[in-house]
Amino acid sequence: MRHFSSELIEKYMVKKNVLTTLVERQAARYGHKPALFSRRDDGRWMPISWLELQQDVLAAACAMEMLGITVQEKICVFSPNLTKILVTDFGAFANRIIPVSIYATSSKEEVEYIVRDAGAKVIFCGSQEQYHICRRVQQAVPALTQIIVYDDFSREEGDETSMSYADFLKLGHAATDACRREVERRREAATADDIATLLYTSGTTGEPKGAILPHSCFNAAIELHHRRLVSVTDRDRSMCFLPLSHIFEKAWTYYCLDTGVEVYVNRAPRMIQDTIREVHPTCMCSVPRFWEKAYTAIQDKITRMSAFKRWMVKRALRIGRRRNLDYVRLGRPVPALLERRYRFYDRQLFSVVKRAMGITESNIFPTAGAPLSDTIVEFFHSMGLNLMVGYGLSETTATVSCFPYVGYEIGTVGTVLEGLQVRIGEHNEILVKGPTVMRGYYNKPEETKAVFTDDGWLRTGDAGHFDAHGALVLTERLKDLFKTSNGKYIAPQVLESRLGGDKYIEQVAVIGDNRKFVTAIIVPAIEAIKEYARKKKIQYRNLEELVCNSEIRRMIQQRIDRLQEGLASFEKIKKFTLLPREFSMETGELTNTLKIRRPVINTHYAHEIEEMYA
Repeated sequence: MRHFSSELIEKYMVKKNVLTTLVERQAARYGHKPALFSRRDDGRWMPISWLELQQDVLAAACAMEMLGITVQEKICVFSPNLTKILVTDFGAFANRIIPVSIYATSSKEEVEYIVRDAGAKVIFCGSQEQYHICRRVQQAVPALTQIIVYDDFSREEGDETSMSYADFLKLGHAATDACRREVERRREAATADDIATLLYTSGTTGEPKGAILPHSCFNAAIELHHRRLVSVTDRDRSMCFLPLSHIFEKAWTYYCLDTGVEVYVNRAPRMIQDTIREVHPTCMCSVPRFWEKAYTAIQDKITRMSAFKRWMVKRALRIGRRRNLDYVRLGRPVPALLERRYRFYDRQLFSVVKRAMGITESNIFPTAGAPLSDTIVEFFHSMGLNLMVGYGLSETTATVSCFPYVGYEIGTVGTVLEGLQVRIGEHNEILVKGPTVMRGYYNKPEETKAVFTDDGWLRTGDAGHFDAHGALVLTERLKDLFKTSNGKYIAPQVLESRLGGDKYIEQVAVIGDNRKFVTAIIVPAIEAIKEYARKKKIQYRNLEELVCNSEIRRMIQQRIDRLQEGLASFEKIKKFTLLPREFSMETGELTNTLKIRRPVINTHYAHEIEEMYA
């Protein structure tokens, strides 16, 4: 067990809420300095100063009071990333109101479930499409009496309950002195025990559960990150890329704002490559898939180089690895000759690659949410990009552990944050205790009881151990772990992570529960295999025919064999099926955080699975 001082817990329970006063404090400190940036349709990034943000947050808080939203009442926010979400959140915090995030890609049924479970009477939504979903939810849940729409929208016939966000803010800006005094009274009465938000899990199995996160959790999380992430300052720029409904992005963005970091809000995930090149963020949190795609794109370019250039790249990476992993990582002084060689390759190669990615200056790039291949982590660290691998959950207000600046171990998820406790329980399950751990699941006493041990430790559902250096190593997700009919345990995420870094493989679902051997449903990288087919002069009429082509299958098999080197025979994928389309959220095969829903995939592809075992 890694046990750190728990004396901080009482401090976090009584200190003034960070989120309740954050915008007011920063406006007094920074004034006209930009706090947020939003991207217009013409591609220009428009700044919002701290003073402007303060005025909008106060208007939002007053408007909520005028709409009759009471202390610790829930409101829902159903939208893609927008700066308006943060105005809504902080307006709610100033009022002791509880904002509840809903993923922008959620279905009508998912939105209805959360609105009903949270008991929300008001919902904020982003687009015209989301407005229509909210109207349908309103018909099923009459208690939902108010819809506020961020984008310009066309009102449905007969709708007398919806208003634009612009009108919402106008309402607040015109608030009476009595209303403003009431908002101030509520803010002064706020306590760390107040609920800050309900964070609904994405639900890989069963219905979503709302993790109750009081303000004390965010007080602690932000303070613990200030202690760990000492290189982050108000001179940094962060790209808000993951959904703000995801605890990773939500907690990271709150931390950035509390630090004075300028936050650029990326609305459309498909635009991320363009927006990174426009903004040049110095830090950005992301899931491993972002770095896997970047890695495969770079590797693809390397394979197209001449033999001499490939040799140069190989040498550069070897020099970068020695400098950054053998010396800088361990806090050792870098030999002068090695430093000169590294600076040469950084100018000639690494900086060129980073500029092409849009990263001209870099600080840290936190990544979590799924396993990331050691090869990819080493590659980017060798280039001088500090991928700060970490581990956390919605139930722990994000981070439990992450790489330290010095002494991090590749293959781990870093060391536990000071102030948290982690121990390894039965079946090697990782157990967590500390001030960032949720209070429980909303309206779910049985699930709450099941997720805590009798002595108050949170069961994470993840298995792991501590290495000799005190770093936490994840081994598998216990719910995903399955056993073949031969009695051998398989950790599918390990295999999926290995294959996910290949340029020809986009998505993988490993199969094998109670089967004789392991198989996989694989979504190939369509453009990559089309290019391969052009080079090999493979003829095909459609994607279905392409993925069934024997030469394509032989090539994928060879790559799988290489990627599985070093695994035990029973762990290896023996057969696979290639699909002509991706897993998607719309079909229910992925959660809103892009995790695989195995039961759904097992159902949707039952025929293909049975054929592999025939």
